[in-house]
Amino acid sequence: MKYSGLQIKSLAFHGPDKKPAVVRFQDGLNVIYGASDTGKSFIIEAIDYMFGAKGPLKDIPEIVGYDQILLALQFSASDIITARRSMDGGRFEVFEGAFSDELPETEGQVLSETHSSRDSDNMSAFLLGKIGLTDKKIRKNAKDETQNLSFRNLARLCIVNEEEIIQKRSPLSDGNYTADTANTSVFRLLLTGVDDSALVASQKKSPEEQKREAQLELLDQLISEIERKIKEISGSKDDLTSQEERLNAAMDARSNQLALTEDYYRRVSSDLRNLMKRREENRNRYTEVVTLLERFKLLREHYHSDIERLMSIREAGSIIATIEADVCPACGADAEHHKYGVTCDNDVARVTAAADSEIKKIERRAEELSETIDALAKERSNLERALPKIEENLKEKNTELQTVIAPDLRKLRTSYKDLADKGADVREALGLFDTKSDLLDRKARLENANSQVSGASETPVTTLTDTMVSPFSKLVRRTLQNWGFPGADRVHFDLQAKDLVISGKPRVSYGKGLRAITQAAFSISLMEYCAGKDSPHPGFVILDSPLLSYKEPEGPEDDLSRTDLNGNFYRFLLQLKGDRQVIIIENTDPPSDVELGNRVEHFSGMKAEGRFGLFEV
Repeated sequence: MKYSGLQIKSLAFHGPDKKPAVVRFQDGLNVIYGASDTGKSFIIEAIDYMFGAKGPLKDIPEIVGYDQILLALQFSASDIITARRSMDGGRFEVFEGAFSDELPETEGQVLSETHSSRDSDNMSAFLLGKIGLTDKKIRKNAKDETQNLSFRNLARLCIVNEEEIIQKRSPLSDGNYTADTANTSVFRLLLTGVDDSALVASQKKSPEEQKREAQLELLDQLISEIERKIKEISGSKDDLTSQEERLNAAMDARSNQLALTEDYYRRVSSDLRNLMKRREENRNRYTEVVTLLERFKLLREHYHSDIERLMSIREAGSIIATIEADVCPACGADAEHHKYGVTCDNDVARVTAAADSEIKKIERRAEELSETIDALAKERSNLERALPKIEENLKEKNTELQTVIAPDLRKLRTSYKDLADKGADVREALGLFDTKSDLLDRKARLENANSQVSGASETPVTTLTDTMVSPFSKLVRRTLQNWGFPGADRVHFDLQAKDLVISGKPRVSYGKGLRAITQAAFSISLMEYCAGKDSPHPGFVILDSPLLSYKEPEGPEDDLSRTDLNGNFYRFLLQLKGDRQVIIIENTDPPSDVELGNRVEHFSGMKAEGRFGLFEV
């Protein structure tokens, strides 16, 4: 076996009445950087999909109208093929030659999307044959049972997305405990060029083991479905946990704002009701006062009329008392017919006195009435002045309630509901990770139960040795030193953890930014090691956000922005030989002091500035 890596030449998306979306690559270093949400990470997902990953692709608005993908691959100067696959999944069709802007017009070779040892007409076997790894076996468990090597076993070491590059686990682990043995065997195969074909399984499977294996198959299907759903989620478990914490904090803050606004809404509503009640009471009292004033004015006129009548009687009596009259002024009888003490006593003075007394009584009442009228008039005046102010306050409160407080309250309630819905989605997403972890634990218990029942060997599953990994560790150390990674003087591979230890510190103990750059060093060094030893390797590495420490450091120890690692990283990759390929996806701009030439493509995220993104707006 010898090194014969492939090169990705182009990735193209086609659809009826759609302009092809094409990204081209060359040997050596390729850099795609730019704004978020421009399709950079989708490129990695699509390439992985074209190397046999299960669909569907992430549902993003930009892919509507596209129905197929072309991936052009070069194995040698004269051996270039293009694989075509529907965006809905299914089989591949392979054509001779490179196609990107135009679709092939002839029929190609149809290859299954699933690896099979019984049928070589599948994409995995096709690719493995091209890089010299046909019919290889890898160990899959402690009973020395083996499985056929699939290109998917290699792809996870070559294609590292933004979630995997920061994970707190070995680069050989994909989070599936039961797959760790197979992953380690693939790593051993790449380091040594020797597969596990010589292994003999310890014994045949018992009926109990077969029953458990049926359960394992069901668990595999459930795990696969969970992984498909997880793939549709934006973000890793750590990101989702952090997002849940931020959402909870935002909901607490929004809840406090909502409580304050609702309390203020209730107070203003109460003030509004009180003003309306006060307005109604004032209106009713005003009507009552006006009515009383009209009645009391009429009564005062009656008083004045009575006083004038009584004053006439008093004046008439005074005049009568001074003259001699033939007729009685009281009863009108003639003097000869007047009977004193029977009809009247002809006492004009008493009548006059009575009229005078009545005048005084009415005057007192009229005076009291005038005071009452004055008080009512003053009250009416106060009511007339108060009512417009009440109306004005009422209008102001109502305007504030309807145009300010109520809209703010609706926005806060809507915002809180949106946060609650988002929180529910995040908790549901986190539940998927927990469900996957639970299913993996159950699968591991079944695997262990099978091993115990069958009396499997107690020897460690890993067959890695210090002799095997030491040269690789030295190459990783030189790579990190060339990049200027701090503290890279001592690097070794821990056989138990199956991961790097740098200056005595396990790789997973570093912050996510340093985990990303050390994961990049692992993947690139593995390709370089295989090429240098002339051992098979796919020949390419794709990394999403390896320089995360320049954008989102977790702390001062994780922040490399003050170092020149950024520039050293790109300068190192520019020196790669032509039979190797590295594709870097980044959000941050490459360093200005490194000349990348046509090896870099910028997705601006702006319509009027260069290329917007993977797809046209």
